[in-house]
Amino acid sequence: MPIEPRGLRTPLRNTELLGSRLTDRMLREGIAEAYRLIDSIDATLGVHLSELVELANLSSIIGNLVAAGIVRASKEVFTRAGPHKYQDLRVAGSDADNIEIKVALEDNKPKGHLPKKGNYLTVRYVLADSTGAFVRKIRGPVPWIWELRYGHLNLRDFSISNTEGDSGKTAVVSAEGMRKLRLIYFDESLCPLVGIPRFLRTYGE
Repeated sequence: MPIEPRGLRTPLRNTELLGSRLTDRMLREGIAEAYRLIDSIDATLGVHLSELVELANLSSIIGNLVAAGIVRASKEVFTRAGPHKYQDLRVAGSDADNIEIKVALEDNKPKGHLPKKGNYLTVRYVLADSTGAFVRKIRGPVPWIWELRYGHLNLRDFSISNTEGDSGKTAVVSAEGMRKLRLIYFDESLCPLVGIPRFLRTYGE
């Protein structure tokens, strides 16, 4: 039985503010490609990828697939930086257009190992069922993106954690940093937050 293709379900917004070579077409086609690969893996294995890997690893996989999808949709505008290299999307001869992709589950703030200034595309997702039906606090098996943000972050836009017993230093995008990143996609039906109007007033338009 063929897999029903899926993609972003609501319009993109603020795309005129991207300020780089990234376009709304690349975003839409790239994320649809990432979804297609995830669904293909699930169908081939007969078990959902989300049930085989830890959630932190799932987020990394989604980030890699979104990056690969955007590169393919860009028709050679972007290339991949390579494993564990900053930034994920690179433009030949134009460091100002390079983009780092960060992914987080539910309402968690995206994070990395070290704070680095530059352009960021943040992706937040939930786990719902195969149709995209989502109930807050109930995780399904299929990743669905509920939020995309884009913008430029500086070192001060990260909160540094180096807690004893932690796996190492982490640089989490701060609340102020999240406000700097403009909301370019929002699916209310997948939003894991309570108080959506207040969230949009604070972090939205």
